[in-house]
Amino acid sequence: MGPVGKIRLNYAAFAVYLFLSTVSIELTSAAGQPRLEIFPMQGVQRKPVGKSLILTCRPNVPDASLVADLQWKDNLNNTILPKPNKYYYPLYDSKGRRLPAVTGRNQPPMYTETLPGESLALMITALSVEMEGRYYCTASYANTELLETSVMIESYVAITWTNAPENQYPILGEVYVVKCEVKADPNPTIDWLRNGDQIRTGDKYVVQTHGLLIRDVQESDDGIYTCRAAVIETGELLERTIRVEVYSRPVITYLPITLEATEGQPFAANCTATGKPKPEISWIKDAAQQNVANADRFNVNPLTGLLTINAVTQDDYGTYTCIAKNDAGVVDQKTKLNVLVRPSIYEMYNVTGVSHKEIALTCRAKGRPAPEITFRHWGTEDEFAAGVQVDDDRIVLEQHFDEDRGESSGTLRISRSMRSDDGLYQCLARNKGDTDYKTGHITIEFPPDFTHMKDLPPIFSWDERKANLSCLAMGIPNATIEWRWSGKPIKEILDKNLQQVGNGPRSDLIVHPVARHYYSVYKCVATNIHGVAEQDIQLKEARVPELIAAAIPKQLTATTITFDIRGPPAELGLPITAFAVQYKEALNPDWSTALNRTWSPESPYIVESLKPQTSYNFRFAARNAVGLGSWGVNLQQSTPRRSAPEEPKPLHSPVQNDQEEPVVVSPYSDHFELRWSVPADNGEPIDFYQVKYCPGVKMAGTWHELENQCVSVDVVESTAYEMSHLSGNTYYRIELRAHNVIGFSSPASIIMKTTRGIDVIQVAERQVLSSASIVGIAVGGVLLLLLIIDLLCCATINMGVLATMCRRTKRSPSEIDEEAKLGRDEKQPLQTPTGSMKQNSTVEFDGKFVHSRSGEIIGKNSAV
Repeated sequence: MGPVGKIRLNYAAFAVYLFLSTVSIELTSAAGQPRLEIFPMQGVQRKPVGKSLILTCRPNVPDASLVADLQWKDNLNNTILPKPNKYYYPLYDSKGRRLPAVTGRNQPPMYTETLPGESLALMITALSVEMEGRYYCTASYANTELLETSVMIESYVAITWTNAPENQYPILGEVYVVKCEVKADPNPTIDWLRNGDQIRTGDKYVVQTHGLLIRDVQESDDGIYTCRAAVIETGELLERTIRVEVYSRPVITYLPITLEATEGQPFAANCTATGKPKPEISWIKDAAQQNVANADRFNVNPLTGLLTINAVTQDDYGTYTCIAKNDAGVVDQKTKLNVLVRPSIYEMYNVTGVSHKEIALTCRAKGRPAPEITFRHWGTEDEFAAGVQVDDDRIVLEQHFDEDRGESSGTLRISRSMRSDDGLYQCLARNKGDTDYKTGHITIEFPPDFTHMKDLPPIFSWDERKANLSCLAMGIPNATIEWRWSGKPIKEILDKNLQQVGNGPRSDLIVHPVARHYYSVYKCVATNIHGVAEQDIQLKEARVPELIAAAIPKQLTATTITFDIRGPPAELGLPITAFAVQYKEALNPDWSTALNRTWSPESPYIVESLKPQTSYNFRFAARNAVGLGSWGVNLQQSTPRRSAPEEPKPLHSPVQNDQEEPVVVSPYSDHFELRWSVPADNGEPIDFYQVKYCPGVKMAGTWHELENQCVSVDVVESTAYEMSHLSGNTYYRIELRAHNVIGFSSPASIIMKTTRGIDVIQVAERQVLSSASIVGIAVGGVLLLLLIIDLLCCATINMGVLATMCRRTKRSPSEIDEEAKLGRDEKQPLQTPTGSMKQNSTVEFDGKFVHSRSGEIIGKNSAV
């Protein structure tokens, strides 16, 4: 730095020093002078209108005890007085601690109050514009010097939210102004923010003096809006956060125009509405202008709009208003509740008419709506239709309705009534609420009628047995009965052999035919108020049946003969009760030693226990209730020689589920019980049965057995055998043969199929034969063909291998003797039991089995 710069710096430093010394001297001089100080010390106090204010005037003097007459003067230079005692509530206690404010009393708007430290406070409870101006604080010091100081009080209106709710709810689709009204002096400027972004006037929003206008409010207008007010002169800035949630007016979405409830039953109806917030729903009964939520038996859910009634009465009928209300608005809709009164039939009487004349059955009922009335004849579900009936133009259903009174009637009118119209009729009264029933009776009176007796057979008697001639007259009212014989009333004949029992509607005539002239025609005469009817009843003398027309042998075995018997003609009412046969060996000339059998007409006519290779004489007769007819149809028939038994018959019903052969289906998958009937033994008792069963399958219509799995069993003293350990869902061929000492019967064969079990074994599904099997089958076929040719040569020209073997075979003497003995036994006559000339037997058929027993030839216990 140069010399000139240093000189300038020293000069400036000296000037600052001189200024500070002068100020210090002045302050020291002022501090020693008495004066008044106002706190706060600002010369101008600017406060918002309505705010409270305290200004404290404190003397700053060497001796505070010399200060006197300390006071405040207002803007009009008037002395401000202290607060009166009754209003005086000190702000501070003796130790300078602030006391709690006292509320509820009127205080002067401006007053003074002495504070500790010889200070005087000016209290303004609520600053107003009129209080603006200069205020002075004055006092005297040492009675010689007047002290005074002043302060300027200015007011302004602070930003105040006069109408700016923090939560506002515009209505969907409408124009809405988000309210934000502000009061301030000087006037503030207003701007808006939405979710932190500033809003400017445009098509959607318009910033107005008193708020923010939103056109066509949508749900997307939900959000947080900020109303911001600023006063440039005072620098005041204030924000108001407003939450805007868009509401929608309630809309009733479902309420039927009419509702239907049934008297005495619970009822429920829905009135649903949409809106935001969710509307609250109430129901009003218009007639009484009553909120039904407060009524007995009613219950309303205000959230769902469900109206329930515990038990509907007729008084609940009427118009109801559903009201949906939320903060966005109110909407209502009306509906009508129709109370359905269940039908009740209150009148229906039984009626009586005469056949061929008109009759009417009337039924009356009440209900709401008036019920429809129909009828139906008891025993049928078909109801009569209104008007003329399609299937019977005699019957007309008339219906009448009175909706105002809730009553209706129905009349079933029958012209040219008939006996078939008689009976119970059911009246049905039906409306939407329910159906009521009541039963009545139509009685059709008609003259006596014997139609039901036209086809009855005559009455039979014999050997002077008493006969009961019954007569039943159909008629309403009941008919009285009179019996006549040869044109005269029985009561006038006075014949002890004719006795009338009962006079109607049923009457019996007991006839004791001690002479042939009692076998005659008797007349039953029935009478009532509508007419007379007669019925002839014939009493006939019964006789034994005529000779049997024919008896033809139908099936022969060594020990049995089955006949086809054609009986004699029988009179109506006197049926054949049994057929009888007598038979003896043809070499026996005495019929008194013959054996007897009887059969019921429906049983098989089989004569059993015959001798093989024996000739028998047979004669037949028919039996009825009178007795046994004459013997006829004498025929002679020989039994064949002893042989193997007849083929047994399996007792199973096959199902035709196979095109080639029916199949017996087992109810089980692993076992099957085979049952059969006992066949004729053909002269030698059956000693056992042979059962053979093989699994297999049909291929191309040919049955193929699995020979290595065949099972053969002999069954003794039983006609049933249970096949076990079978495979499920498998076909088996079963062969059954009976055996006696002569040999086996021809086999009875059935195909059986087991059901599908858990362990199903698939068998023989189109097996492909190997080449070796095919060669074996071919060789077997050639051998079988040669055997057949040899048999034909043996039978026709007595040549061939078999013929040579037969010529060389010789019988032993013992075999010849046995055959001679057999022939001698067959030729011996039948032996009659000791003490009896002949042995009688009875054969009875019970629908399943034939039973034979000894005794007199009778038809008792027959199938008749």
